[in-house]
Amino acid sequence: QVQLVESGGGLVQAGGSLRLSCAASGRTFSDYGMGWFRQAPGKEREFVAAISRFGNIKSYADSVKGRFTISRDNAKNTVLLQMNILKPEDTAVYYCAAVRAELGDAVRDSSRYYYWGQGTQVTVSP
Repeated sequence: QVQLVESGGGLVQAGGSLRLSCAASGRTFSDYGMGWFRQAPGKEREFVAAISRFGNIKSYADSVKGRFTISRDNAKNTVLLQMNILKPEDTAVYYCAAVRAELGDAVRDSSRYYYWGQGTQVTVSP
């Protein structure tokens, strides 16, 4: 079992920044790749960013590339998502998720992730 808890969401104006944090507990953190996904009302869950088990490989959705940065600290069992130049279309509930490392590096497919956090709300006003 792996438990994931997101934090850092909130309300911010367009152009501002937020940093999301995901704290993991349970089995060895470095055995898992990590990803961030988001879901807005009336829309399907979509991929945001992913990072491999040791942080050397990263992947980003085209919509956030250049604005968002994913990172991890395996000593602290934490994955971060730094979000800059936020846009109203970034408004969503953001989820972190864990995927077994043997399933791939920086996995973009949500169906491959087994463990999910409860989500944290990000709202970007015009």
